[in-house]
Amino acid sequence: MTLLIQYTLIFASVLILVALGGCISEHSGVINLGLEGIMVIGALGGALVMKFFKTDSSFLMILLVVLAAIVMGMLFSALLGVACINFKADQTIIGTAMNMLSVAGATVFVKAINTAADPNDVSSTIQYNGPKKMFIERIGNFEFNWFMVITLVVLGLVCLFLYKTKYGLRLQACGEHPQAADSVGINVYKMRWMGVLMSGALGGLGGICYILAGVSEWKFETGVAGFGFLALAVMIFGQWKPYRIALVALLFGMFRALSNVYIGFDFLYNLKIPSSVYNMMPYIVSLIVLALSSKHSHAPKAEGIPYDKGQR
Repeated sequence: MTLLIQYTLIFASVLILVALGGCISEHSGVINLGLEGIMVIGALGGALVMKFFKTDSSFLMILLVVLAAIVMGMLFSALLGVACINFKADQTIIGTAMNMLSVAGATVFVKAINTAADPNDVSSTIQYNGPKKMFIERIGNFEFNWFMVITLVVLGLVCLFLYKTKYGLRLQACGEHPQAADSVGINVYKMRWMGVLMSGALGGLGGICYILAGVSEWKFETGVAGFGFLALAVMIFGQWKPYRIALVALLFGMFRALSNVYIGFDFLYNLKIPSSVYNMMPYIVSLIVLALSSKHSHAPKAEGIPYDKGQR
């Protein structure tokens, strides 16, 4: 049971971070389907810091890894901003292209680094066994990850930003009726850029949290196993509201955690269900949930629609 709680919390943390990123972007009016790719690039930034930066300070290592993931996520999300905000490109196509580009680009980059260090090493794997331990504290049998605290802080800050600050309220206005927002002096382009960059920061943070969840190395050819799309399902089922997103993420995180710990539950192990079925469960649940709840969804009205200043 301890392992189930542990894995549920860490996988829920990933989903909360990434889903909040998608939530902020869509509240601004931009659909960020590139969250999967942003996670990969954010994970790459954090993994490179863990590979090349040596320190005995856990605080410094955590700080630098988090900053690297955030910066890389923001830089990669800027592709979405330029294409969809400045050039008014189709947001779905750009997001899909970003997902494909990220895995290919990260794979080539990591292989080049590994080959430069060892000509016989053509893998796309980065190892970070030592630095990973700095993110973990043991409380009895429970393995506490500092990303759990980071996620809780981020959740609180996002709630405050969206509902208690003028910038958050303006950002939401741009996702509901950008022409009306513009008519009262709100810079819609600026607000949408803010939403996209914040989405990139949280997506990158979710990416490094994901690869630190279980293993001590990551093969970048595998990407992040669809977690970016799963986070989008969490966001939709959570009705674009941060506190609901957190609750839904816990549910989805529990189903994902079962694939790691089902052997520890006799009644599940005795069912002799293949482990691949447990791996599929969060995605199966997301399909069922979305099929039942999508007609009741209330997405921001102007999401996915490029803003034309001359249109009224």
